[in-house]
Amino acid sequence: MTVFDSSDGAAGDAAAQGVPADAMRRLAELRPGRPGSIFTSDLSVNEFLLVREAGFRPIGLVLGSSIYHVGIQLGRWGKNQELTTLSQAMYHARELAMTRMEAEAAQLGADGIVGVRLSVEAREFGNDIAEFIAIGTAVKADQPAPGGGSWRNLKGQPFTSDLNGQDFWTLIRAGYAPLGMVMGTCVYHIAHRRMGQVLAGVGQNVEIEQFTQALYDARELAMERMQREAEELHAEGVVGVQLNAHNHRWGGHTTEFFAIGTAVRPLREDHVIERPALVLGLDG
Repeated sequence: MTVFDSSDGAAGDAAAQGVPADAMRRLAELRPGRPGSIFTSDLSVNEFLLVREAGFRPIGLVLGSSIYHVGIQLGRWGKNQELTTLSQAMYHARELAMTRMEAEAAQLGADGIVGVRLSVEAREFGNDIAEFIAIGTAVKADQPAPGGGSWRNLKGQPFTSDLNGQDFWTLIRAGYAPLGMVMGTCVYHIAHRRMGQVLAGVGQNVEIEQFTQALYDARELAMERMQREAEELHAEGVVGVQLNAHNHRWGGHTTEFFAIGTAVRPLREDHVIERPALVLGLDG
């Protein structure tokens, strides 16, 4: 992906990524860092204050969207198998949304995006059409990263993170920084059982091994792909990992397994963890 700044050339690059003209006008009106400018954010009050305490200023709400037609791929009735065409479609659609969100953040001159939410919403245009949405708050650091480095990741892009404001504050204070959200997906067809297999298990407590193996394999593929993205960013690890299953509209025997988390890097060798403080409420 392209590295952007607030110049006219950056505006052209953002438009090339599919950012609409209305979004470009909205971003231009924010004018971060100029007298009288405002910011927009979906952070709660507590999250906003903690992000400021961590040394970052929210400068604007950024989003990316992609309405995507997910093609058809049929799996063999009695075979466990990944549906690679569908896996690629689900990944590409999310990547388009993320790229456009990052382009908006770069247009604002942001160092990163916090509190990112990545969702899929079915639309009534058709059974195979869905909107993929990425939204978060672009932030600008008050100071360079320790050692005078950039807060952006090794690809020169604003970092992305789905951590909430509290977790982001804790991460920075402990000597780590987010590099980017990493994800892996696998759409998997789970084999149907033959009639003989069904009848053989009637009335018995027994593991259905082909179902177990299918779900195990699919989750492992999603996790492996997420880890590979983290390695490409030279991350030390991935925090806040979520591993979810979505059936979408494919029926009971086809499921998407989606892994996502925030890749992180160390800012310094020593990592001091803030000691928890005892808070007593006064409301009885």
